[in-house]
Amino acid sequence: MSIPVLDCRRFDDPSTRRDFARELGEGLEALGFVALEHHGVPHDLLRRSYTLADATFALPSAVKRSYESPQDGRQRGYTSFGVEHAKNQSTADLKEFWHVGRELGPAHPLHTSGAIPPNRYPSEISGFDQTFQDLFAALDGVVETMLRGIGLHLGWGEDALPAAVRNGNSVLRIIHYPPLPEQKDGHALRAAPHEDINLITILPVSTEPGLELLTRDGEWVPVDPPPGVMVCDTGDMMALLTGGRLPATTHRVVNPSRGADRSRYSMPFFCHPRPEVTLSPPGTHGGPTAGEFLMERLRDIGVAG
Repeated sequence: MSIPVLDCRRFDDPSTRRDFARELGEGLEALGFVALEHHGVPHDLLRRSYTLADATFALPSAVKRSYESPQDGRQRGYTSFGVEHAKNQSTADLKEFWHVGRELGPAHPLHTSGAIPPNRYPSEISGFDQTFQDLFAALDGVVETMLRGIGLHLGWGEDALPAAVRNGNSVLRIIHYPPLPEQKDGHALRAAPHEDINLITILPVSTEPGLELLTRDGEWVPVDPPPGVMVCDTGDMMALLTGGRLPATTHRVVNPSRGADRSRYSMPFFCHPRPEVTLSPPGTHGGPTAGEFLMERLRDIGVAG
């Protein structure tokens, strides 16, 4: 089984826009995952980003930990190896990561109120801030296309979902899965089965395989798109916002049978609404806000106190 592959250029063509939206929505309803080609994110930008990721995670542990902020749920900056675990799991995932968010400016109300933390860039890595802000902006553009297509499919109009995420708490997560040690808890995975917290995720191709999704029939299948193709999946916030019409899909990153001595890098972009947005279908009331739901889930996975 393979996930549907969608050509993003079809959304820009008025004659194929509705067909694109239908195929996107149906793919997300059936599997929770689709693949995207001709998305417009430059290959050179991805290559530079992975090069900087390698240099960043090679920094001494004490330096990396100086950019860790448990007080805000590690929403920005570094998260140490062995901290995060899947919801309802006690065994930590085999990864460390760095969060980069939207630059709103120090005087922006969402920063001054504490609703969205400021970025924490490693000063030791030249070009980190500009490169990952460029990648953030490029992936944010792909997200807007997906949200407009989803809104069209749902009959909500193209602007409803982009309006909810404008200046939202989206985050680019730069993940390092280190080489696997010979002696390790046999139950630990690079990423245990989980659902994403956010609305939708855009995932550039990782440096090594390992991603698997759980089908609605309960079968684990690998997700291994060709070079240059990205993956899009829906998270728990989208499930709440659509009343379950677009559910989150369980997925994991398995340990390799070969290449365990190599690092794996991945850079998912997690699209979040603004913290005050209520996560319930249009015309209904009573759901949590995006900010409340996020902090609850950050506590569930061990990164927030």
